[in-house]
Amino acid sequence: MQRTITVLIAAVLMLATVGLVMLFSASMMRSENSGYFVLHQSVWMTIALVAAIVCTRLDIQFFQKTAIPLAAVCVLALICVRIPGIGHEVKGSWRWIQIGSLTIQPSEFAKIGMIFSAAWWISRRRRYMHTFRRGILVPMMGLGLFAGLLLVEPDFGSTVLTGLVIVTMLYVGGANVAHLAGFGAVGALGFAILLIHNPNRMGRIAAFLNPEKHAQGEAWQLINALNAFAAGGLKGSGLGNSIQKYYYLPEAHTDFIFPILGEELGLIASLAILLLFLVIFVCGLLIAARANDDFGRFAALGCTLMISLQALINFAVVTGSMPTKGLALPFLSYGGSSLLVCSCMVGILVNVAHTARSPTAKKRTALFKDKKRRA
Repeated sequence: MQRTITVLIAAVLMLATVGLVMLFSASMMRSENSGYFVLHQSVWMTIALVAAIVCTRLDIQFFQKTAIPLAAVCVLALICVRIPGIGHEVKGSWRWIQIGSLTIQPSEFAKIGMIFSAAWWISRRRRYMHTFRRGILVPMMGLGLFAGLLLVEPDFGSTVLTGLVIVTMLYVGGANVAHLAGFGAVGALGFAILLIHNPNRMGRIAAFLNPEKHAQGEAWQLINALNAFAAGGLKGSGLGNSIQKYYYLPEAHTDFIFPILGEELGLIASLAILLLFLVIFVCGLLIAARANDDFGRFAALGCTLMISLQALINFAVVTGSMPTKGLALPFLSYGGSSLLVCSCMVGILVNVAHTARSPTAKKRTALFKDKKRRA
């Protein structure tokens, strides 16, 4: 597994390095100090590095024992974002907690809390996961609680992402497809009702379906993101030469940093970034498949899916393949909470890999073992 660990860490370091370079380019016009955002991100990167190293050193059983307390703390933090004086509102969304000059985003930490709690449940109830009452009911109730708190902020993107990850973990863990489909139908219905009664979200869907018609409104960012990719061509316009970052893309240093990369470095560099995320995905699956215990296996699977799906959704949004959502691109977008949590997830993957069995020890992986599924 040492080679897998090395490749995984190399991919993450390359993404983080490219992220700092692109952050400097994308944010140089947004502050009197051109290095303001890079300096802040560098501080968070240092903290994230230390946290990742700590996660690699702790016994994996520590995370298993603290999974439920961590989930409880995450629930409390998600409640606190709506408390005046504690929660911090930005553009109509209450997603942050203000601590002095520092703001943290509890929804990011809730992702890892949900992964650990789901992995804990699956590891304890693996033989019952195909049943309703003893298998899937409790984790789906927990997911519903987290989803409700995220939707109140509102944070539709994190809700969709976390839901996809947890449901996939439950499916791999042996959950009955019919049970998952039933909960999925209820969730989709509730989600649709919320969308219908949210003019802002409906506007984003309309802009997604017909961006040209809403080019001066909800589709403004999407149109300019596509213009950025078109202007970049194969090799790009050159580092620092982006036009779209000059206030055409309001979130050029956060959610829409990838179009700036495409404009300045071109299609080849953009595909290289996609390849690096694919490397992380493959390495994560290899680590999960060779884990020694169920908790480590499903924690690794959840962390892999969370990073990979978040990147995939971000790519889909900025290329017009999905309606706009407020999801950062892991390791590249500006944001301390996202960087810290993603780095901790990589630390968890390395931790599990250190204790994973040799690929020659057993020819059959245990990721899908002992499943009793009924259609």
